[in-house]
Amino acid sequence: MSEVTETVKQIVEPILASHSFYLYDIEFVKESKSWFLRIYIDKPGGITIDDCAVVSDELSEQLDEMEPDPIPQAYYLDVSSPGAERTLRNDKDLNDVLGDYVHLSLYQNLNGQKVYEGDLVEVTADYLKLDNVMNFDQAVEIPRDKIAKARLAIKF
Repeated sequence: MSEVTETVKQIVEPILASHSFYLYDIEFVKESKSWFLRIYIDKPGGITIDDCAVVSDELSEQLDEMEPDPIPQAYYLDVSSPGAERTLRNDKDLNDVLGDYVHLSLYQNLNGQKVYEGDLVEVTADYLKLDNVMNFDQAVEIPRDKIAKARLAIKF
């Protein structure tokens, strides 16, 4: 983490805890000529626009009061949810969505496919198990070392 994101993390976590939210991710990035401080937050049942506004207001106020300014350059503050199709980055994220519909992209073909979507029913150190996978009559175990990216998916 950069110095800016580490500083902001220390400030935002107590704000989030006071509202029973949690921090999903922080990024401080330059896009074109502008800097963006993005705070991704969540809570069980999902985050609302009003939740984001509350955190944005409280965080902005605290950052404005700090001396010296922890972020001396101009930037845009963006507080949002990680999204309906958020990336699942670690075992905690995966275990939190057991039973949910997920999308897995693989490094190489497995059973003739590089993409799998289904209900995540098991997470182990060696594989992820999906059920209700299109083109398969039974659950599919996908080796962890073959998975390039995992994310939530919207089932149509």
